[in-house]
Amino acid sequence: MGGRNCPVKKYAGMNEIVYLNGKFLPKEEAWISPDDRGFIFADGVYEVVKYYNGRPFRFRDHLERLKRSLEEIKIQYNGLENLNKILSELLDKNNRLGKQAGVYLQITRGVNKRIHYFPKDIIPTIYAFSFDFQSYADKLENGVRVITHEDIRWHRCDIKSVALLPNSMLYNKAVESGADECLFFRNGILTEGALSSVFVVVNGTVLTHPLSNLVLSGVTRKVVLEICVQNNIPFEERAATEAELFSADEVFITGTGSEVTPVVQVDNTLIGNNRPGDITRYIQNKLFELVER
Repeated sequence: MGGRNCPVKKYAGMNEIVYLNGKFLPKEEAWISPDDRGFIFADGVYEVVKYYNGRPFRFRDHLERLKRSLEEIKIQYNGLENLNKILSELLDKNNRLGKQAGVYLQITRGVNKRIHYFPKDIIPTIYAFSFDFQSYADKLENGVRVITHEDIRWHRCDIKSVALLPNSMLYNKAVESGADECLFFRNGILTEGALSSVFVVVNGTVLTHPLSNLVLSGVTRKVVLEICVQNNIPFEERAATEAELFSADEVFITGTGSEVTPVVQVDNTLIGNNRPGDITRYIQNKLFELVER
């Protein structure tokens, strides 16, 4: 935000090339109007795609979810089929094609005077940047600690909206307590995490909340259920109760960044004797095999 004559404070990453409305340009030259509805109303959606050795993982699934999010909030964008080429070129321009990297893509309704209803004939704002995915090897191997909290988000969590303040507030609580994630309960039922989908293993059966307006359709979540089907692992798309979470044999979270991460402690309760479980490890390894292909 800001004008061309405003002083720009330098920070790490200012030499990055980003994509904005059809152009690749240095990040410090990427200006967005203060009247953009993404800024005024959080009126937009986003995706994060992970690339392994220059190739996107499950790009078609990300694209289908983005398309659905756009349709749900009635943003018309006709460039979806060009995104794979655009995002790959963005990685290339930032020398990240051969690395484990990610791309953040955000589409807002666009620039207009501040009115609450959706204006007609408005051009969407398309913004994307790339980044290096940090290594989570220690967490993937040894597991993480999470906290729990009542789910304070709105009732359309199936839309991958840029309106993430509730998620940020509760994830910040996790960080302040030294944890790695915050899992949500809605009326005593486990929904998902601030950054991830959540799975609970009870008596050898993998449980996860069914798709609904209360949870996001996680791409890695979908892959995990495919792994369960292909390897005869019992599973149910059924929400776990609070009691089932704290007495679970195993718990793990999934996401584009977290992949399949074991959970070894929930609040003050140890899970699986404070070590990753066998089913979690098996699913994790199967995911790594898919990535290597």
